[in-house]
Amino acid sequence: MSQDSATATEAARKLTGRRRREVVAVLLFSGGPIFESSIPLSVFGIDRQDAGVPRYRLLVCGGEDGPLRTTGGLELTTPYGLEAISRAGTVVVPAWRSITSPPPAEALDALRRAHEEGARIVGLCTGAFVLAAAGLLDGRPATTHWMYAPTLAKRYPSVHVDPRELFVDDGDVLTSAGTAAGIDLCLHIVRTDHGTEAAGALARRLVVPPRRSGGQERYLDRSLPEEIGSDPLAEVVAWALEHLHEQFDVETLAARAYMSRRTFDRRFRSLTGSAPLQWLITQRVLQAQRLLETSDYSVDEVAGRCGFRSPVALRGHFRRQLGSSPAAYRAAYRARRPQGVAESAATVLETVVPSQGSPSGRRGASMGSSAPVSIAASAGSPEHSLPVPDAYVPGRPALPGQRSAP
Repeated sequence: MSQDSATATEAARKLTGRRRREVVAVLLFSGGPIFESSIPLSVFGIDRQDAGVPRYRLLVCGGEDGPLRTTGGLELTTPYGLEAISRAGTVVVPAWRSITSPPPAEALDALRRAHEEGARIVGLCTGAFVLAAAGLLDGRPATTHWMYAPTLAKRYPSVHVDPRELFVDDGDVLTSAGTAAGIDLCLHIVRTDHGTEAAGALARRLVVPPRRSGGQERYLDRSLPEEIGSDPLAEVVAWALEHLHEQFDVETLAARAYMSRRTFDRRFRSLTGSAPLQWLITQRVLQAQRLLETSDYSVDEVAGRCGFRSPVALRGHFRRQLGSSPAAYRAAYRARRPQGVAESAATVLETVVPSQGSPSGRRGASMGSSAPVSIAASAGSPEHSLPVPDAYVPGRPALPGQRSAP
C-alpha cells in the first residue's frame, strides 16, 4: 500500500513541538535481532548525498536500560534514550525480541506520545507487536512476518492483519514483513519523502531492487500456525492440509468444526489472520508448486492432485499468486535445477503426497528444502540464518513471478 504525496504533506504539517520530519529515531531493545536493527541504521544513518540521496538525521535510542544484548552475544550501547524520541518525525521499531513478551511500558508511552504529536511510526517485522501493544494498530491494516501473522491477529483482534503484504502503509503508521521486507519499507519511506529518483539511488547503493512486486504468499510455509495446537480448530486445519488432494470447500471445514459458516469464518480468521477460502486456495497453489517442481505430472494431473476442480481453476489461481502459468513455472524451475535433484525429490514427495483419492496424507509440516519458496524460519528469530535460495544466484534465470532477492 502506498501513500500519496498529499497525505505525506498533511502528515508532515501535523508534527508538533520540536519534532522534525528529517529526524529518524530507531528504538532498540535488548534481545533484538541485529539484522533487522541494522536496516534502518543503514538506510537513514549514512550520509549518501554524493549519490543523490537526501540526508536524514538518525537518533539511535535505547528502549530500556543498557547495555542491550543482541544476536550473537553482542552488547550495544545507544547514544540516546527514550527522551530523544521527542525530536523525531519518524520512529522505527525493528523486530521485537519475543512475540510473547510485553514491551516496556515507558517505551509504549513514548510511542503513543510521538504518534499523538504527528510522528510517523514504523514497525519492522515483529516490531508490529510493539505497535499493537501501544494500541497504534487498532482498527488499522498491518502486516508482519507471515509466520507470526496468526499470532498477531489472535492476540490483537482489532488489528486487520494481512499476511500477504510485504509492507502496509496506513499513512502515519507503517508495518513490514520479515527481514528483507524491512528494506522494502525503508525504501518506500524514502520514496514517499523524496521521490522515486532518490529511492532508486539509495537502492543502487544498497544493491537491492528499488521496488519488489508481489507479496509474502510465495514464501508461506505449510506448517500449522504458532499457537494453533491448543485451539479446537487445529484438528480441522490439520485435516485440510492432509486432504488437499481431495475436492472440498469451506462449508466442509465448517461442518467438521461443528460451526456455522459465519462462525467458522470469524474463528478461522482470528486464528490464522486469513479468510478460510483464501487460505485454502493458497495451500493448494503451494502444493501445486511442489508437484510442478518435483514430479512429471501433467498440469491437468497436478490440478487434480491439489484439489482444484479443473486445470483452468489451477491456472487462474497460480497466475494470480505467482505471476506465471504452471507450465512456465516448471520450465523456468527445471532450467536452473539439476535434473537429478528433481528426480530424487519427486521420489520423496510421492511417499508423502497421496494420489487423488488416497485415504492418507501428511500432517501440516514443511515439505523440506526441495521447494525454495517454502523455507521455514526458526521459531525464535524469523528468517535468521535462512539459506539463500539458489534461484537468486547470479546468472541463473529467476522463476516467473519470483521476487528478486536483496
